[in-house]
Amino acid sequence: MAATPGLLYVTMAPHASLPAAQFDDWWNNEHAPLRVRLPFFANGFRYRASDLDGSGKGLPEWLAIYDVTDTTELVKEPYTTLRTDRVKTQREKDTMKQITVGRLLYDLVASQQAPAFTPLEAISPESAHNVLVVLRLTVHPHKRQELQRWYADEHIPLLAKIPGWRRTRLFQTAAVERAPATEYLAVHEYSPANGLGGPEWTASVSTPWYASIMRDAVTHVAPRTYTLHYIFSPAPRDLAPLASPSALPLTSLDGLTTTQPASTSPSPSITSTITTPDGAQLRYTLRGSPDADAPLLLLSNAILVDPSIWSAFLSAFLTHPSHAQYRILTYHTRGRTALVGTARPITLAVLSADVLCILDALRVPRAAALLGVSLGGATVLATALRCPARVAAFVAADTNAVAPATNRRSWAERLGVAEREAAVSSTGEALVGAQLAEMTVQRWFAPRNHGGAEYARLRGVVAANSLEGFRRSVEALCEYDVREEMGGCQVRGLFVVGGEDGVLPETMKEMAGGLGNGAGLEVVPGAGHLPMVEEPEAFARVVGAFLAGGE
Repeated sequence: MAATPGLLYVTMAPHASLPAAQFDDWWNNEHAPLRVRLPFFANGFRYRASDLDGSGKGLPEWLAIYDVTDTTELVKEPYTTLRTDRVKTQREKDTMKQITVGRLLYDLVASQQAPAFTPLEAISPESAHNVLVVLRLTVHPHKRQELQRWYADEHIPLLAKIPGWRRTRLFQTAAVERAPATEYLAVHEYSPANGLGGPEWTASVSTPWYASIMRDAVTHVAPRTYTLHYIFSPAPRDLAPLASPSALPLTSLDGLTTTQPASTSPSPSITSTITTPDGAQLRYTLRGSPDADAPLLLLSNAILVDPSIWSAFLSAFLTHPSHAQYRILTYHTRGRTALVGTARPITLAVLSADVLCILDALRVPRAAALLGVSLGGATVLATALRCPARVAAFVAADTNAVAPATNRRSWAERLGVAEREAAVSSTGEALVGAQLAEMTVQRWFAPRNHGGAEYARLRGVVAANSLEGFRRSVEALCEYDVREEMGGCQVRGLFVVGGEDGVLPETMKEMAGGLGNGAGLEVVPGAGHLPMVEEPEAFARVVGAFLAGGE
C-alpha cells in the first residue's frame, strides 16, 4: 500500500497558570523532540499567531505543524505509545493539564512551490523566517472536486505571483481519522517581506471562479495568520527557558534526556542523545549561553575517556566574563559505549561525520570552534579540512596529522591486555578494565602528577570504557593521513601540546608549519597528553586568547 503523506496540525493555548518558561521547555525540549525522532516525521515547526487582534482574537496563540511521510503511522505504534500516560513524565502530565490542545490530521491533496523554494529545516537559523496563512475550509461534499480544480488551475497560479510567496499546499481530513465530514486545510507560506494585501493578492481573490467557490462550495472558512517561532529538532537544544527560575528539571522515563534549569544548577544544561544515520548513539551535554544563536564550541575527546576531561578547563574558561557568550557542547565520542553503530571500519571520516551530525541535530550551520585532544584533535582537524564551511576555527591538542606506523601494533597489544583481563561491569558488559587503564593514564600524565586525584579519577574513567566500543573505535587511530589536505587549509587553527607529551611538541611544531594559512603552536608546560586535565587554567588561557584573536 502506497504511503499517504500528510500533516499533523496541533493548536495549543496555555492557561494563565502555566509559566511561559515551563511551557517552552516542555514543548521544545521534551514533547516535540520525541516526535521528530520518529522516522516518519520529516520535520516539525512551532508558529505563533500574529492575528490575535483581528480574525484570531480569542483563538489559540500557538500552532505546531509536522510533515509526516505516511499518516497511517499516526494511528499505530510507536507514535500512539507517545500519547499514553505510561510514557509521559509527571512533568509532562502536569504541564499538559494546563494547556488546551487541538489536534487534527490531514492527507496531502496538492502542493506547488516557488522555483527557489528551500524547506525551512534546510535553511540556516538566521535565515529561517516564515509567514503562514492557514484556511480551514468546510466544503459541500459534491463540490470537493471543483475546489481542488480551482486551487490547482487558478488560485495557486495567482498566489504564486504575490511577492514573497514560497509554497501553497492543500490538505483534506486524513482518511485514518474516520471523520464524519471532510475538512480542507490550505497552508500558504510567504517570506516576511511579502505582498499580502497588495494588488497581486487582491487579484487572487477577485476572480469570478473565486466568487463562485466561496458562494457555492465553501460553507465555512476559518483563516489564521502565523509567524515562525521555532524549528523542532530530534536533539533538545533550547537553553533559554532553563534560565528562568520557573523552569522545572526533566528526567525522561527512558533516562536519555535530562535538563538542569537555573533553579537547580548554576549552569543550566541539557543532556540527551543523538543517533547517527548508522545507529551510533552520541550522548551530549549542551550548556552556556541561553541565546539560541550564540556561537557554539564543540569539544571532542580522546579515545577511552568521557567528557569529564573538559570539566576543570570549562570551570576555568567560564570564569572569564567574555566567555559567557558561548554555548558549549561536550559529547561521548563513538566508542565510549558499545552503541557504536554499523559503520565498519570506524575511521577518521566517520568521526568527522559524527561532528557534522551533531551540528545538524542542533541546527548549528557553523561552529565557532571545534576543540579536540588526541583522537579528538585529529577529528576536529579533519573536520575543518574537509568541511570548512561548517567550522570557523579549530584547536587541536596533542595529536598527529598521520597515524604513526607503530600505532596498529601498539594498540593491538593494548587491546590484548584488556581482553585478557576480561573485566565486566555489574550488568555483565565487557569493560576495558584496570590494567590497561593504569598503563594508559601512566603514559598520558606527566610523572609529577602520577598518583594524584585526577590521575586516579581518570584511571577509573578509562577502566569503565566499553571493551567493544574500544575494539571498534581504535581502528580510527591505526590508519589516517591528512598531511596533504593541510596545505590547502583556510580555517583558522591553533595547535596545543603538553610540554611533557613525548615527541609530540616537536611533531606538532611541524604540523603548525604545514597548515595552509599557518597556525600557532602553544606548549603547555608541566602537562602530558591531556593538558586540559593537568593544567586546566593554562589551557583555558591559551584557548581564550585564541578565540579572542578571531573576534
